[in-house]
Amino acid sequence: MSLIASLGAIEIGLIFGLVALGVFLSFRIINFPDLTVDGSFPLGGAVAAALIVAGWNPFAATAAAISAGALAGYLTAWLNVRLRIMQLLASILVMIALYSVNLRVMGKPNIALIDEPTVFSMVAFGGMPDYVLKPLVLLVIVIAAKLLLDLFFASEAGLAMRATGGNPRMARAQGISTDRQTVWGLALSNGLVALAGALFVQTQGGADISMGIGTIVVGLAAVIIGETILPARSLVVTTLACVLGAVLYRFFIALALNSDFIGLKAQDLNLVTAVLVAFALLVPTYKRKLAALRPGGAGRIAAATVKEAN
Repeated sequence: MSLIASLGAIEIGLIFGLVALGVFLSFRIINFPDLTVDGSFPLGGAVAAALIVAGWNPFAATAAAISAGALAGYLTAWLNVRLRIMQLLASILVMIALYSVNLRVMGKPNIALIDEPTVFSMVAFGGMPDYVLKPLVLLVIVIAAKLLLDLFFASEAGLAMRATGGNPRMARAQGISTDRQTVWGLALSNGLVALAGALFVQTQGGADISMGIGTIVVGLAAVIIGETILPARSLVVTTLACVLGAVLYRFFIALALNSDFIGLKAQDLNLVTAVLVAFALLVPTYKRKLAALRPGGAGRIAAATVKEAN
């Protein structure tokens, strides 16, 4: 695989690292199966693209995209905590509605940004080529998002949110409003995903109404792969694992599709995704089986299982 193809895979992987952080927040932190991601990702892209074409500064357009994604997550949580619609159904309803919203925002199925300014063209310096500049800028953005998320999780508000997902009954007994934490958690999660969508359209040169299909699968795959290759109890390490999982996921996809001897083509993307996710799910099981075969391994596994259950 060429250097440009490798940097391209890292570029897309870093963007989906933001998606993985958002999915990790909803699925792991507040324990909310949120499918709004498939709608908030293209929503962020649609808002950013439409505003940039309308003459907005790319940074302001990206900030507006984050706000739109946060609003979508807020709506999903509101349907659940106020109207008592089950979690999965509430997210599906918002995801379906966002398809029409995205069409309204763009006014047409796609918007081109080929000749428009982007956050990357605004920070270009020294004649650096795009295939190097974009991954570097994205790396800075992802690191900043990860560090801010780590600081938030270590704060009082972040600990309250973690308690909401870990043990909601105990959290309520401590005076924590679990409904409020769910609302803000989903807003933050989908804000991150919308940021990824806004950056995605600016790297790809345009927005398309169908670009959000399968986003939740990619996010979950990144989280699972990251937790498999870098298991840890520390949230600082876990958020890093999510980003690494997204980058590795896209790198493996690019490697598979660019390996002529395998014979895979672009239409085999979903097949490769399914195989990678299945492999990531199987690895922890076989690791436990191998650990159980070692002297005293079964006892350690049983003790760890009891500790996790408590």
